[in-house]
Amino acid sequence: MRNSRFIALHRGGELSPIDHRLLALWAADCAETILFLYKDHHDDCRPQHALDVIRAWARGEVKTGVAMKASVAAHAAARLATDRAAVAAARAAAQAVATAHFADHCIGAVYYAMKARAASGDDAETEKLQRLLQLPTHLRELVQQGMAARMMK
Repeated sequence: MRNSRFIALHRGGELSPIDHRLLALWAADCAETILFLYKDHHDDCRPQHALDVIRAWARGEVKTGVAMKASVAAHAAARLATDRAAVAAARAAAQAVATAHFADHCIGAVYYAMKARAASGDDAETEKLQRLLQLPTHLRELVQQGMAARMMK
């Protein structure tokens, strides 16, 4: 069951449109920082396109359906990748753009950013802490709770 704090107000949850957009932009930033790990191995522009779409969604320029299609496309790009870091980087972009549909997908963006860092030999925990510090306090607490809940499953 989804945490109602991640569900948009218009869907009966508690998440304001402003906070939904903030989570989407934060997720895009999380994925953007590691996308080079994908681009170093592949010419496929679908993961980058996914990040462009979520930023456009946050500005109100595209509908959620466009974001959902971009997420599916970025996941398809991830399936074609062979390097573990590249796969995780593409999946981070796919999760980031899926935040338009359900805000808790932002957790997937940071999770896959951590996986990408770990696969490339970097410190995944540092990645998580750096990304969390970019959030306003109330959203940081929400994301941390969401991450903890997913770890328990």
